[in-house]
Order: sequence, then structure tokens, then C-alpha cells
Amino acid sequence: MPKLYLIDGYGFVFRAFHSMPPLSRPDGTPIGDVYGFSNMLMKFLMNHEADMIAVALDSGQKTFRHDIYPEYKSNRPVPPEELVVQFPIIREVVEAFNVQVLEKSGYEADDLIATYSRLAVEKG
Repeated sequence: MPKLYLIDGYGFVFRAFHSMPPLSRPDGTPIGDVYGFSNMLMKFLMNHEADMIAVALDSGQKTFRHDIYPEYKSNRPVPPEELVVQFPIIREVVEAFNVQVLEKSGYEADDLIATYSRLAVEKG
């Protein structure tokens, strides 16, 4: 039976954010989270055989959940700017590892993981 792995990309990102020291490129761009994310993804890929693998990422936009409940996630702090500037670089890292990025406007990574998991089970 084929193996499918769907990774919650921002799960890795926030683990890296809370565990890595601040690192930056010579131009001052923070990259500590990129480095931590890259290490986690590389270790995962080296330790898991998969027929299909994808990293799901939030689109960073309003989702259907906000339409249902306008206060959705209103109690969460805004991510720090030194983390936000690394999001596009992290997308590039996933693509550089030749791993599919799952991202859809209006949906969170969790929604995509659930949908793709259900579809994969239905297809066997």
C-alpha cells in the first residue's frame, strides 16, 4: 500500500521558532526558523520512506472559519515580524527539497491535511 505523509508545515515552523537561536543572513534577514525548519524536514525525509509527501501551509489569509465566527483566533498574538519575513523563504525550502506545497486561499493547513487524508483513504 502506498504511503502518504502530510506535514503541518507551520507545526515545524513554530517548533523551530521556539527552539532556535536568532540567526541572520549578512543582510540582516532573520533565518533561524528557516534553518530549524530545514533541519526538521531533512531529518523527516531521511527517516521516512514515502510514495507521496506534501507540506501543508496556511495561506495567511482570512478563512471560511472567520466568516462563521468573526472572532476566530482573535485571542492569538500576531506572529513577530522576524518570523513572518521567513515564511516565503520556508516555502522556497520546501520546493527546493522537491516536496509539494499544499496551500489554498480561504483554508488552513489543517483543513487541507484533513481533506487530503480523507481522499487518500477513499482511494485506498
